[in-house]
Amino acid sequence: MAFESYEKVVGTVQEISRGDSCCTQMLSLMTEGGLVHVILSPETRVIDSVRIRRGMRIAAFYDVNLPTPTVFPPRYRAELITSLRRDQNVVLEYFDANLLAEDNSLQLNLSPLTNVVTANGQRYTCNPGNMELLVYYTITTFSIPPQTTPQKIVVMCPE
Repeated sequence: MAFESYEKVVGTVQEISRGDSCCTQMLSLMTEGGLVHVILSPETRVIDSVRIRRGMRIAAFYDVNLPTPTVFPPRYRAELITSLRRDQNVVLEYFDANLLAEDNSLQLNLSPLTNVVTANGQRYTCNPGNMELLVYYTITTFSIPPQTTPQKIVVMCPE
């Protein structure tokens, strides 16, 4: 599965309502740019199968190549959702064998404390390089590219 066309929206869940059917939900997120609606469908992958609640800070990834209604506030169909802790960042990117992001935006430095798992929560025992990675981190260096020691990496194994 290729994630290069995915964009991220980060915000705090303000409201959860029923979507177009009983199997979908609409999440109202307060982001830095204002209110955004995110559709959570049965096809949406929720990392760690977390139950989304009001007040939770999340990152929702949506495919920019899919049609989006021209409404305000914006409404996106989430392909992937993950919960975030305070001051935690997340990036979904391809990382090469040296753990450098394809767009040179981030260099990963693994530590023994870095939790490396697959999308279904199982331990990943190989080198996570040359894979699409969902990387959770808090701080980076001011170098170019910025470097971080991630708290958690979810390896998005090909299906």
